Formats: sequence, structure tokens, C-alpha cells
Amino acid sequence: MPTEVRVPALGESVVEATVGAWLKREGEHVEAGEALVQLETEKVNVDVAADSAGVLTGIQHREGDTVHPGDVLAILDLATAATPVTAVPAAAPEPAPERAHASPVARRMAEQHGVDLSTIQGTGTGGRVTREDVERHVAPVAPEGAPSAPPPPTLQPVVARDARGETRIRMTRRRQTIAQRLLEAQRTAAMLTTFNEADMSAIMAIRARRRDAFQKRHGVGLGFMSFFTRAVVSALREFPNLNAEIRGEEIVHKHYYDIGIAVGAEGGLVVPIVRDADRKSFADLEREIAALAEKARTNTLTLEDLRGGTFTITNGGVFGSLLSTPILSPPQVGILGMHKIQPRPMALNDQVVIRPMMYLALTYDHRIVDGREAVQFLVRVKELVEDPTELLLD
Repeated sequence: MPTEVRVPALGESVVEATVGAWLKREGEHVEAGEALVQLETEKVNVDVAADSAGVLTGIQHREGDTVHPGDVLAILDLATAATPVTAVPAAAPEPAPERAHASPVARRMAEQHGVDLSTIQGTGTGGRVTREDVERHVAPVAPEGAPSAPPPPTLQPVVARDARGETRIRMTRRRQTIAQRLLEAQRTAAMLTTFNEADMSAIMAIRARRRDAFQKRHGVGLGFMSFFTRAVVSALREFPNLNAEIRGEEIVHKHYYDIGIAVGAEGGLVVPIVRDADRKSFADLEREIAALAEKARTNTLTLEDLRGGTFTITNGGVFGSLLSTPILSPPQVGILGMHKIQPRPMALNDQVVIRPMMYLALTYDHRIVDGREAVQFLVRVKELVEDPTELLLD
């Protein structure tokens, strides 16, 4: 009996998707709950699984096709799932091998390279096998002193290659959306950026003194993002226009603090949300930020992880950026850019001293945020970072 596999509801405001990778081929048997295909949406990739066991008999949309909720993706033949029962003496059945916990991309790569996923130690959340785990497993070991072999190429759909060496690759749905959103932000918002710099000596001293004890007590490292998240929330309370948005002819102030933390993932920038950041301790913030970053790295973020957000923090310093002008994520009206910590000579009490300095950048929507309050907001963040006592006592 054939049954249709359809595109599921994709979440709030997501109305279409691109067929990414088919994880099963026509004619293959699939188990109930086994992923068949991966859909790329503007926010996350969604695995579509089989509701019942059967044989995949007809793929209706190929990789690269645009689909919408309710569209038929494939036909699954349930009749062929049944196996005839023969009269044999009763015997204890062999236990079925446990299916390895792995991401769809990891499964596809393992299949291409003929690798048994059960032999790979997963480093993802809950021991999930990731693409990087498969790459490390299949990469040949170079002789001592010889250069390491490059990892297998990322699976990308090549559209065309010409005689002079140019290759055209289809943009993923996420990359298309990133491009559209950036242009939308520039068209609709009156963006302006103000800069300042912060002496990171105090935070670095606290981290040096408390790092081991914090790790032992809470099971997570003490990083910079928790300090900046708390500083931003404190400054947003004082300057509520930066925690607002424009809806028509109204300014909507938000009395909750859902802070987006920009993460550079394989498929492009994603901004998972730390909800109610004002109610979380340093340890809570570090745990949640680490968990969201891991989900971004293993491509397991959900739509709920990315929904909403009232203000965003982005840290280009992890890639070595010394200074940049972040772009707003509409409808938000503010984004804070952190940068690389660099020792620089500073004038202090009429003497030149070396201090670990970080440039800070605040991009804001000048339609509702005046220059004065934007500058004062950034100065407040600087003050809290340079003297984090108030953050620790709050």
C-alpha cells in the first residue's frame, strides 16, 4: 500500500524550503522514524523521517527543488515492508544492532566512504557522530614529517564547471536568506555605528583567579560572553529603546531580554537565542551559550532555538577581527560587536601602560535610537566590562 511523504510544517514564518540531500535512494528499505531527506530552510535544516517502515519507491522532488508545506516529497510502499513468516523451530533471535546516533550529513558521508558509523566515537551532543568525526575517521594518516592530507571535500551540489576552472555552486536556502536579510536591513533601517574600547584587565583577572573553581563547581568554563551578556542586559534596562522594535507607526518596548548570540556555522551565520537572559546566572549563561554553539556546529539547531530575539551580540574577535561594523537583524534595532583583545599602549595617570584592549561597536537603528543614547549605551557597557563588580553583585 503506497503512502505519501509530505513536507511538514516548517515553523513560524517559514513558508518554503529547498530539498537538500536525499539520505535514502529509490528502492531502499527504510524503518519507521528513519530520516529520508534533509530540507534546507532559511533558519535551520529539517530532517523528514518515514512514519512507517517500507520501501522508498518514488522520489517526487530532487535536490535543489523548492518545496512548500504539504508538498509530496516521495512515495513509500508499505506493502513491501512485510516479510513472510515461515514455520521454523523457535529460537532466540539475534539482537538487532543499535542504530548509531549521527547527523544526516555524517550518515551520507559514512555511506559514501563505506564507513561503519558504530566504529566512530561521536563528539557531538549526547555522543552524536558529526561530519567532522567522519572526516577525521576517513582521513589517511600521513607518515611522520609528511604534510597531513586535506579532509574530504564538503558535500556541495556542483552546478557547472567551465574549461578555465570556475565552478558554480547552488546557494543554500540559508545563504540565500542571509543575503536577502542583509539587503533588507540596509533598505529598511537607518543604520549607524558608534565605537568605543574597553580595558579587559578586570575580566581577565577574574577569569584567571576563578576559572578552575568555576569549572569544577559548574561543569562549564567561564568565558567572556557571560560578562558581555550581563552587561548588555544591564545597559538595555537603562536604554529601553535599544530593546525595542518598530511596528508600523508604533515603537514596541520589550520588557524581556532574549539575547541573540551570533555563531559562525558551516552553512552560514546563525543567531540562536538565549531567552530571559536577565534571569540567568553566569553559569546558566555559559552552559546555554555552549550548548547552542555546539548545536550550531553539529547542525542540530531547531526553529525554536532561532525564533525571536530582542538584541544581538556578535564576536568577530574569535576569528581575529580587530574592528567591524555589525549589521542589524531586523526587526531588532541594536547589535553589539565584540572584537579581538589586543595589548596596546594606553595613557593612565600620565603614564604609558600596556593594557589588553577590545574595540566595541554598536550598530543601531537611528529611526528610534538617537545618537546620544546609543553612545551612552555603549559607554555603559564599557563601564560594566571594565568594572564588573556590579555584574557580579547583581
